[in-house]
Amino acid sequence: SRERFPRRRDDSPPRRRHRDDDDRQRRLPRRWEAASRGRDPRDDRRDRDGNRSQERFASRRDDGREAPLHQQIAWGKQITARNATPESILRLFTNDGHRFSARNVATTAHRVGKFGGNRFRTDRRLQPLAVACRRRIVEFNAMELANVAWGFAKMEFIDRRLFGAIAVETPRRVRESNPQSIANTVWAFATAGVAAESLFEAIAGA
Repeated sequence: SRERFPRRRDDSPPRRRHRDDDDRQRRLPRRWEAASRGRDPRDDRRDRDGNRSQERFASRRDDGREAPLHQQIAWGKQITARNATPESILRLFTNDGHRFSARNVATTAHRVGKFGGNRFRTDRRLQPLAVACRRRIVEFNAMELANVAWGFAKMEFIDRRLFGAIAVETPRRVRESNPQSIANTVWAFATAGVAAESLFEAIAGA
């Protein structure tokens, strides 16, 4: 006889296993592992494709994501504006520096350094800037490396770990350097009193 009530969903026959199910199961642990590290799993795909370097993601692991290009341009104009002051630049960096591009990080150090003076020697706001420069060191070009070294030397804020990182990275960029960048780098290390024999040898041999 015909059933009076329709079959309950729980009594329905098991779904036929699809061949793609195993692939889905293999992919899930990798996604969970990436999420547990606080990283978008799509970033790994970009790394494999070569569209973004591992150094860029490593340097931003604690800084969040960079802002889009139009925002970087707007911040760059604020940093380099004629009426900009050390206070306004450092306030901008404190609020939004975690989303700065490498170029804007280097420009911040250079522009604040232009005001010079030993008043910055004990300014606590410069320590996060030095840390940001260290993290983005592999992204700086030759001029940005020189500008960062020059800026911190002018501010008399000597972070030896930062200067050490610059001393390691600059020889790799020395052939890209112009005479002004080389002069600024040599002056910065001499003024900071940081020994960097390998750096000076690389500059002399360029």
